[in-house]
Formats: sequence, structure tokens, C-alpha cells
Amino acid sequence: MIKRRATRSIFYQDVGVGSEHPITVQSMTNTKTDQIDKTVNQIKDLERAGCEIIRTAVPDKEAALALRQIKNKINIPLIADIHFDYTLALKAVEQGVDGLRINPGNIGSKKEIKQVVKACQAKQIPIRIGVNSGSIERDILNKYGRPTAEAMVESALKHVEILEELNFYNTIISMKSTDVLMTIKAHEILGDKVDYPFHIGITEAGSGREGIIKSSIGLALLLSSGYGDTLRVSLTGDPIQEVVTAYQILKNLKLRNRGITVISCPTCGRTEVDLEKITVEVKRRIKKFDKYFKEGLSVAVMGCAVNGPGEAREVDLGIACGKHNGLLFKKGKVIKKVREEEIVETLIEEIKKIRSE
Repeated sequence: MIKRRATRSIFYQDVGVGSEHPITVQSMTNTKTDQIDKTVNQIKDLERAGCEIIRTAVPDKEAALALRQIKNKINIPLIADIHFDYTLALKAVEQGVDGLRINPGNIGSKKEIKQVVKACQAKQIPIRIGVNSGSIERDILNKYGRPTAEAMVESALKHVEILEELNFYNTIISMKSTDVLMTIKAHEILGDKVDYPFHIGITEAGSGREGIIKSSIGLALLLSSGYGDTLRVSLTGDPIQEVVTAYQILKNLKLRNRGITVISCPTCGRTEVDLEKITVEVKRRIKKFDKYFKEGLSVAVMGCAVNGPGEAREVDLGIACGKHNGLLFKKGKVIKKVREEEIVETLIEEIKKIRSE
């Protein structure tokens, strides 16, 4: 059982972030925010995939003014991501966003920062301080000579100090680098210095398999050390993959259990069914059922009598295959024997039954 670092609780709407709440899954739209219909449609797709908090880029006034319409058409908290311009932060707050992602030190003068903080305090809107190793302030970068974990922590604490001087403590911190070990070290240094929740991720992880592997390694190391209260898997491409990957990471660490988890063996010379074909088809068919299992469902598709019965017995629903057939297990008990060509349909029908129970 992973012991999470103790933090205060921060709320985006009614979604809690902190050690007393489940670790939440975030993503970010890659549409132009002022293209309202496209942005809303992408967010709704992400909601169906399990995204719990969504962030949109707000690079200009048009994007800021689109936020209210977007907010009114979605069901999850909306965070505005803003850099360099405090007026955009004020407009985002006026439009009813649920959170800001800013670095207080780069959006304006102290007087202008104070205006943003005051607006957030009035509406109880959290601010996420986002430190990225690629955009550390020049004076801090000059001090360390290059991006380092220590430089990231100093930057984060600098922004925290700005907010705390204004009596603002409704804060979440993120420190992200494309360097996995640097990211981990930064959290280790900062973890004992503050009790603010951490938003975690490995930034610019890449695309496809490479990005998924890099993010999975980094996030798993952070989470297993107790760091992380909300997370985003940062991948190039369709953000749906970010959400899917995030839940796989959390499920394998037993931190969240949403959707259907399929366990399958690697096959060997003892396998006497086409297990790869069966597993691929089961995974394809069950995608539409994921959303119905908020507390999770485990399904095993096993290829032989060595480990098969044991694995199938320990999950919610399992099949242990023999010679062109398989034994169907449900909650640890054998239900029946089915022919190889019936395995996929049998599992799907049982999943439907469990859903309706």
C-alpha cells in the first residue's frame, strides 16, 4: 500500500485535490480555445474517457472570452492556462473558470499580481504554480548554470512566496521536466518544505510508445514515493491517450481502479488456443463498457493450465484455456467450459450481466 505525502485539500468545484482525495486525472485540450464547438467536443470526449479536470490554453483575449461558453457546456472543472498577461487571468476569472495555471512572477507587476490574487480569493479559485525546466527564470538559471532540480524548487518557492505574501494559500504546485530523474529529485527536495498538493507529470514526454513508457516510468516512481495528488500524462497527439494511460498507471499501482483491466499471459509452447487473437478481440469489445465500472472490473484471459486457473480464480471474471476450449471463472468459481470460438462472446455476455447486477 502506497503511503501518500500529507497535504492540504484544494478544490476545483467539488473535485478535491490533496492527500485526503483520490488522485485525479487531468488533460489539456489541443484545439484553439476560441473555436468553441471543437473545444467543447474534445472535452466531452475526454470526459467520457474519464478525464476529471481539463485545462485550456488562453493565449489571447478571444480565448479568454470563449471560456464562459465552454464552461457552460461541460461537466468537469475548467482551468485556464495563462502566461505573461495578468489581464487574461482577470478575464478568465470573470468568465467563471474553476482554476488558473499561472506563474505569479511572470504575469505582471506586484500590483497586477495582487489584482489577480484578489479576484481568485473572492471566488475561491485555486492557482496552480507551474514550473517547467524549460522556462526557469533567467536569474535562477544563471545561478545554477543550467536547469536542475534545485533550480526548479527555487523557482517554485519564489512563486509560492509571492502568493503567501498576499495571504493566498489556495495553491497547487507542479514541477515538470522532460528529464525523469530531475523531476523526481525536485519533488524529493520540495516535498518536506510545503504542504501544498502536487500536480505531477513528465513534460514533453513525446508521442506514441516512447512517450507512454517515459511518462509511465516517471509517474510510477513519483507516485510510489507518495508524491502526486493530480496528474497529467503529457503526450503528443490525441489527449484521449493521456487519460487512458493515466488510469493504467494508477490501476497498476492500486491507486485508482476505474474501468476494466484485462490480464493476459505472454503465451508459450503450452498454449493451444489463439490467445493473442482472443485477447485483442476482448479488449476491442470491452472498450464501450469501461465507463460503467467506476470501481473497476478485472478480467483474465489465460492460455494454459499452469498459471491460468490461479489467475482466473483471483479476478472478477476469467478464462483459463486448454486444448481449443476454456474454463470460465466468475468470482473464483468455475461456471462452465466453453469452446475456443465461444470465448470472446461468453466473456462479453458475462460482463454485460455484471454491469446490470
